[in-house]
Formats: sequence, structure tokens, C-alpha cells
Amino acid sequence: MTERLWFNGAMQDRDAVGIDPADRGLLLGDGVFETMRVQAGRIVHLERHMARLYAGLETLMIPSPERERVEAALVCVITGNAMQAGSLRLTITRGCGPRGLLPPEGAAPTIMIVPFPPAAVPMPDAHLVISRMRRDETSPLSRAKTLNYLPNILALMEARQRGGTEAVLLNMAGRVAEASASNLLIQRDGMLLTPPVAEGALPGIARSVLLDMRLARERALTRADLLAAEAVVLVNSMSVRAAVSLDAAPLSREAATVARIRAALMS
Repeated sequence: MTERLWFNGAMQDRDAVGIDPADRGLLLGDGVFETMRVQAGRIVHLERHMARLYAGLETLMIPSPERERVEAALVCVITGNAMQAGSLRLTITRGCGPRGLLPPEGAAPTIMIVPFPPAAVPMPDAHLVISRMRRDETSPLSRAKTLNYLPNILALMEARQRGGTEAVLLNMAGRVAEASASNLLIQRDGMLLTPPVAEGALPGIARSVLLDMRLARERALTRADLLAAEAVVLVNSMSVRAAVSLDAAPLSREAATVARIRAALMS
């Protein structure tokens, strides 16, 4: 796959793209993004990604580009790189502005779409660590996929420092919200359960598919629920994987559960 991406209205070589130093996405994390899986030359769950993207733009009060134009640009990147599999990272920032927090009137959003090849190997099973970082379930930003991912980054770094491979973020009430880059599900009595968005969970795409298929239900979860579960699984648009420990304590595993979730998301 060649290194051609979309930047502000045109396909360009990666090396030719330059980010304006006044771009608020770079300076302030003022923007949203989506990571979308490409399979058989098309974007999987495109409608869901677009719905979340535009909800995030509305939350951040960023002027929304025409959806048809954005979707046409996505297709252009797929065809321009002859993609059959892999992923696209779509980033929209508020655009450029003067120094300071208040955005200027009439700022033109920056739109960038970057292609990535498929992962060389599947992601391994996760060793979870409960992070000191918290998700603020009362903030509208907990429902938007914004460019400011520092709490998740710090949580994952903390997990690695403590011997884990993935972090679990609790909400301000001390209940489970999500993992650093995935939604979290447990299996209890054969039923899949996942924290509600009201608990601070990002409204993930894979999560929404499982809920709509009635393969999962929303339920507030605690650390004790994870330890007692028949299985703990992490899902996002790019992967499904089992969690095998929590703070070094072993978790129960059911390979059939992971396979069932993966099959549902691939259908």
C-alpha cells in the first residue's frame, strides 16, 4: 500500500503533508477522530462511525463538514491506496486560530485521513491493571472521541509500569468505565454485560453492534464483578481479545466467548 493520504481536500504523499503550527488540534487537542476498519475494500460499520463523529463535532461545537464530502474522501483514500484490508484514521480539528483558548469566528476545520496496513499479528490477551486515572462520567466529553487522550495514555503507561498490558479506568464513583482503548465486557451466567455510557464508557462501535444484536446488555460493573466473571473481553473496532488477569489475579477465560463476539462483529 502506498503512503497516500487525504489532507484538506486532496490526496497527498505523506511526506508532503504539513500541519499548520496554529492548528488547534495540535495545540489544544481541539478535535475528534475515528479509527475505522477496512475489510474487503470497504469500511466496516461506516454509518455508526459517522454518527459518532458528527455527534462529537456537535458536542465540541466544531462546524461540521458536509458528510457526503467526508465519505467521498474516505473512499478516495481506499481506492487511491488499493486497500483491501487495514484501517483509516479520520481526524477533524477545529482548524487554525490565534493564541488563546477561545476559537476564532469562521475557522475552517482541518480534515485528515491516514491509511494503515493490517496488524502483522493479532493483539495478545490482556493483563489488566486498575488505573489511578478516572473517567468523569458527568462530563459530555466522556461520550466524544476527542483528540485529548492523555488520561488514557497515562493509564496505559501506568499499567505497563505495574507489569500489565492494559488499563481499566474507573469512573468517579469507583465503578468500571472502560479500558484505555477498548470497551469492556464480562460474561455472567452466559450473558454479556458492559458498563452504560452514563458510567463513563465511550459509546464504542463494536459495543453498539453487540447491544443492537442483543448479545450484550448494559449493567453497572465493579472490580469484584470482573474478578467473578466467567470471562472478561475487550472490544473495539479493530480487535476482540480476552483479559486473563486483573492486578495480577487470574481471570476466568472462555475461548468460545471471544470467538462468539468476534464472529458477531465480523458478520
